[in-house]
Amino acid sequence: MAAASENGHRSANGKRTWLVIIGLVLAVVVLAAFVSLHRSQTAIRVGHAERGTITASIATNGKIEALGNFQAYAPMPTTVQKIYVQQGDWVKAGQMLLRLDDADARLQAARAQAQLKGAEADLSAVQGGGTREEILTTKNALVKAQADRESANRSLQALQRLLQNGAASQAEVDAAQNKVHVADAEVHLLEQKLKDRFSQQEIGHVEAQRSEAQASLQAAQDTLKNSNVAAPGEGMVYSLPVRDGAFVNTGDLLVQVADLHKVRVRAFIDEPEIGRLRQGQAVEVTWDALPGRVWQGTLETLPTTVVQRGTRMVGEVTCVIENSDLKLLPNTNVSVAVVTARQPNALTIPREAVHQDDSGQYVFEVVNGELRRRNITTSVSNLTRVEVTSGLSDNAVLALGALNMQSLKGGMAVKPANP
Repeated sequence: MAAASENGHRSANGKRTWLVIIGLVLAVVVLAAFVSLHRSQTAIRVGHAERGTITASIATNGKIEALGNFQAYAPMPTTVQKIYVQQGDWVKAGQMLLRLDDADARLQAARAQAQLKGAEADLSAVQGGGTREEILTTKNALVKAQADRESANRSLQALQRLLQNGAASQAEVDAAQNKVHVADAEVHLLEQKLKDRFSQQEIGHVEAQRSEAQASLQAAQDTLKNSNVAAPGEGMVYSLPVRDGAFVNTGDLLVQVADLHKVRVRAFIDEPEIGRLRQGQAVEVTWDALPGRVWQGTLETLPTTVVQRGTRMVGEVTCVIENSDLKLLPNTNVSVAVVTARQPNALTIPREAVHQDDSGQYVFEVVNGELRRRNITTSVSNLTRVEVTSGLSDNAVLALGALNMQSLKGGMAVKPANP
């Protein structure tokens, strides 16, 4: 009995030992499978398909310009006699801005006026055959010459009758004939003097002198006028680089005035992007000095040529934007975005998620820890996102790339490394 009991006890212990061993083996197998499974999953970065507005634009740089800009320059070397405004003042049409010392301009105008009067008198004399005194003298000489010619004709006729009677010689008749010819020539000369004393060349020369005198007077009057600078219209004095008593040279800038409630933006588009431009496209302008502020406008002019600007080949475009609070200043450098497309409520994905092969565009969607290829069609895109028009559902999780730089492929086991 004791031996049987001992054998039963040993049999039970053996069974328990085998059960423990089997349990340990199964645990090791499960643990190994678990570790193996997790080791085969590739860590990836993921992105999401989201609804929102996507905008495609051409980004470039530009410069602000004043519209209807009035600029006054010094018409001659002189001094600034008086300034009536300050930079930043709002002025009305006709309001005096500044006055230059115009003593020299007045002297030049007076001289030019005198030159013109003299030239006009000379032209009048030439066209009328001379001065009044010269004309009277010529007329008196003509009357005397005509009387001399009549006397010579009478003498000739008398000598011709005497020649028939033998009382005069042929030589006397010939001498009288010569006197008649001389008298005729004198009368003809004086008549020509009264009628056309000066040649066309001489008249043209005097006319040119008058035109030159007129031009000199006009220039002097313009200089005199520009010595007193008034605003041509309503606007802001946004540039006033001179001061009272300052000396200025010809062509120096005196003042600039413009209504800055609207300003022009002149931008420069790189040559490869010019084909995407259309008149009327929206333009968004930003300025680093006022972060977060955006000014709106529309494209007005398109490039007519391509020129080199630094290292870039660019075309020039312009647009007018509202500047109601006068924050944008002339000559400031701004960032410009020409909107070529804008789609609201678009399904967009990260640009990095899109792949391309011979069959078209596709993405890898993460479904239950595996990558599945989805063929897609796209539309509007920008630097970071792409609009998907078919082939994908909202909120899809997409693979962007493996952390270990491994190539992605369909069926790959993956785990997101970012939420």
